[in-house]
Amino acid sequence: MDSGAAAIIKESIRIIEDYPKKGISFKDITPLLKDGNGFRACIDGLEKGIAGKRIDYVAGIEARGFIIGSALAYAMGIGFVPIRKKGKLPYRTVRREYPLEYGNDTIEMHVDAFEKGSSVLIADDLLATGGTARAASELIAEAGGKIAGFAFIVELTGLNGREKLAGHEIVSLVQYQY
Repeated sequence: MDSGAAAIIKESIRIIEDYPKKGISFKDITPLLKDGNGFRACIDGLEKGIAGKRIDYVAGIEARGFIIGSALAYAMGIGFVPIRKKGKLPYRTVRREYPLEYGNDTIEMHVDAFEKGSSVLIADDLLATGGTARAASELIAEAGGKIAGFAFIVELTGLNGREKLAGHEIVSLVQYQY
């Protein structure tokens, strides 16, 4: 990604200190999404970052991953797979429970979300600790998919999320320490 596009993206991300709790520096992408040029720079940048890879589907993690992932799938002319929180999908699902800082959470995907052997790219707005993205990759692998890689707008480098996703290609457009 060229430095001009990265600058447009970074300038459009709003930083909210002490949200959702004291000590957290929240990276709000909603101003970026409302900026047509910034949003286009994101999707174009992610598409360039994964160019040349065989990808059959883009999976987006609820909720901002739906926005990024579906736009990316559309741009690539391929299908989109929603990965949702427990209890939100109407058909039979496969699920994966994973640890959070305080407790556990569960994500689900329809059993027929893609054909076995499909190459699936996982997209979300932000890579922090990597726990949710790793759970999504385990869910996709359990359902018979192959992980094509990960695509994020923002990466918080100080939280070492890449370590949980080791062995997979990761594209992130802009980085922050926290």
